[in-house]
Amino acid sequence: MRLALYEPDIAGNVGTLIRTAACFGVAVDLIEPMGFPYSDRALARSAMDYADRAEVVRHADWAAFRAATRGRIVLATTLGAIPLPEMRFQPDDVILLGSEGAGVPAAVHDAADIRVRVPMRPGVRSLNVAITGGILMAEARRQTGWDQMPG
Repeated sequence: MRLALYEPDIAGNVGTLIRTAACFGVAVDLIEPMGFPYSDRALARSAMDYADRAEVVRHADWAAFRAATRGRIVLATTLGAIPLPEMRFQPDDVILLGSEGAGVPAAVHDAADIRVRVPMRPGVRSLNVAITGGILMAEARRQTGWDQMPG
């Protein structure tokens, strides 16, 4: 299982997601460009000392990410066709999160194998991307087995 962040804008969210992924044993793909200079200092406050415990791969762009990626692309989107309770994750899924400001472009949205949404009450727009990522990783791990986390 992997977590991919498409052109993330906010270092704090990236750090939080790296920390969460490290705890869940999920590898992280960062699809550039990012909205901040990637550095240990930029992530230090949110990733804390977990950044060294996570497998993080940086990709120059969407094409480089796609060339290196195996497994289904599961896009988290408010326009998702599948509510999370109906989603069936597989161990080799790649959970894709869009940038905080723009989400993903139509071509990336269309390239996803599955689109999933976290159900929310009417009248609210969206969750923070780091919260969404944590919810999806936890549910994916629940379905595919907590015992499948790397040691």
